[in-house]
Amino acid sequence: MNMKVNIAGVEWKNPVTVASGTFGSGAEYADFVDLNKLGAVTTKGVANVPWPGNPTPRVAEIHGGMMNAIGLQNPGIDLFCERDIPFLRKYDTKIIVNVCGKSTEDYCEVVERLAGEDIDMLEINISCPNVKEGGIAFGQNPKAAEDITRAVKKYAKQPVIMKLSPNVTDITEMAKAVEAGGADAVSLINTLTGMKIDIHKRTFALANQTGGVSGPAIHPIAVRMVYQTAQTVKIPVIGMGGIACAEDAIEMMLAGASAVSVGTANFHNPAVTMEIVEGIEEYLKANKIEDVRELVGAVKKL
Repeated sequence: MNMKVNIAGVEWKNPVTVASGTFGSGAEYADFVDLNKLGAVTTKGVANVPWPGNPTPRVAEIHGGMMNAIGLQNPGIDLFCERDIPFLRKYDTKIIVNVCGKSTEDYCEVVERLAGEDIDMLEINISCPNVKEGGIAFGQNPKAAEDITRAVKKYAKQPVIMKLSPNVTDITEMAKAVEAGGADAVSLINTLTGMKIDIHKRTFALANQTGGVSGPAIHPIAVRMVYQTAQTVKIPVIGMGGIACAEDAIEMMLAGASAVSVGTANFHNPAVTMEIVEGIEEYLKANKIEDVRELVGAVKKL
């Protein structure tokens, strides 16, 4: 039985990775998860300089998930290259580095720096506000998304995954734009923008007022967007959004995802990725499916 998948020329031993920002850069989970058993580890977002992130409180629980407004706090590319890449290289898994920035130049600087590093793929988070665009997010403007993809590709030595924001009218327009810009793959969905108010204090639950909603509550929305995107672009789709068990992961693959990414579920069950890998294997055996790739986009119309 084959569990291997090929994403933009990079072979993963299985189709399971972790969502950026929910797994640190692996060290925090190494006592709970055998990183060798993951198809890939996707790191927390890294920028050209250290970012302090947003003021606290910046995490809140909600029904069916959580909200966060961390603000992409990270130690910067220098410390990341010195500490995190050597740590991950000790394990037999692919390394996907998530890159964030506030301008095209920021992104390109990090991508250029990573060109000489021993990593496997880049995931470009284009849900950050673009300061030079007057605060419009790259991820909400197809032209800006295409332009930044093209810019990043000039410096990238590894395959480029563009991470798409769901906070748009039509996700397929964004997917087509980054594909036109030269993206090697897309990952979706990032968090949905939400708000929570503490009725007892009559104040916002998050200091940022709004935050990114993740967890099981957003899963059906993510499945729909992954399906639409897989129908629209020719490049591989990595599906994420509320995946909490093997059934969720298989559903995402049937919708058209070539691989899946597990996020919020890691917080309450650090071993969830291992359970999902094993659950997919059990599903293949039970259904006499020889190759996990047979699941990709195999949903049938009624």
